[in-house]
Amino acid sequence: MTDVNPAPQVWPTLRASDALGLISFLVEAFGFEETVVYADGDQVQHAQLSWPEGGGIMLGSAPPSDGKGVEPLPGSFGAYVVTSHPDELFTRATAAGAEVLMDLHDTDYGSRDFAVRDPEGNRWSFGTYRGEPRKDSANH
Repeated sequence: MTDVNPAPQVWPTLRASDALGLISFLVEAFGFEETVVYADGDQVQHAQLSWPEGGGIMLGSAPPSDGKGVEPLPGSFGAYVVTSHPDELFTRATAAGAEVLMDLHDTDYGSRDFAVRDPEGNRWSFGTYRGEPRKDSANH
């Protein structure tokens, strides 16, 4: 039996001036899967885009500014997304019009990475680096 509720994960969140447009771009350019979108017209209250290799992001339309700076500003988001297929994803992202910030390259720590910007101005880095192994909790 498969558990439909995955283990706890980190789900970055962002806001967009054109959330529906950004959702379309992220699905087409990067391969995110549109899991749910709650919208009223062109205003997205909540959307979940799942990453095929695990985890995902949540996003919504930017609300009018309340002057308190509570909400993240559109275009201020940045994320590193782990992928086993950086070459194919780079080709897909650039074909969909993502602005290349850093070409596909091999790092000195063994990852294959690239970085692009989406139409809202957010920075997306993709690569094969999966992080360092976690420390044994008994040593804390």
